[in-house]
Amino acid sequence: MVEGAAAGDDAPAGVPVVVRVLLPDRPGALGLVASRIGALGGDIVGIDVLERGEHLAIDEFSLLLPRAELAPLLVREIEEVDGALVEECRTVHSFGDPRLDALDTAEQLVVASTNSALRARLVARTRSEFGADWTALLVGEDAPVFDGTAPAAEMLRALAAGTGASPLVAEGVAGPDDLMVARLANAGAVLLVGREGHPFRRRERKQLVALARIADHLETRLLPA
Repeated sequence: MVEGAAAGDDAPAGVPVVVRVLLPDRPGALGLVASRIGALGGDIVGIDVLERGEHLAIDEFSLLLPRAELAPLLVREIEEVDGALVEECRTVHSFGDPRLDALDTAEQLVVASTNSALRARLVARTRSEFGADWTALLVGEDAPVFDGTAPAAEMLRALAAGTGASPLVAEGVAGPDDLMVARLANAGAVLLVGREGHPFRRRERKQLVALARIADHLETRLLPA
């Protein structure tokens, strides 16, 4: 699937494109994909390993294409590599850096002076960091703290309950494609992040769990309001 919008006037030379590829985890497969990208004049500026199993890797390439119109051809070229499948291909306005984004979010949480400020920053920053459609934080029976157009509170509580019994979800190993869940055990809270059409992968899930643990630790040290 090719989606998104071309970069603006301040974009780097070329069109910024993010391509997520499912690859057989064997020697040389990554190099073959890189060769196909280079054959179209694409310039790879970053590779993010989102998930790696016994036989499969999911890698996300950040690259510059000479023209946006080459994106469909790029997908076909990559899928000529034996065993490769393009999960998505989208143009973006700029490239993020997951490691720096996570540190920026942690910094914003650490400098919060109250629990309410911490919770507001947590939902806003996680929505931005993961390019999510919405983020919501459930704390006991209080009204959810959310950013974006989140489902109704009853639906959020049902989602939290439905995923709460799974150790794999709690550890950030697995979960629904369109939902991430992380628990703040000390605060008795649940953080939910939703995103349609752009499946969450293991690296993202573990990153969310880590941020939730930071927020949970900070909750015990801050004033309630």
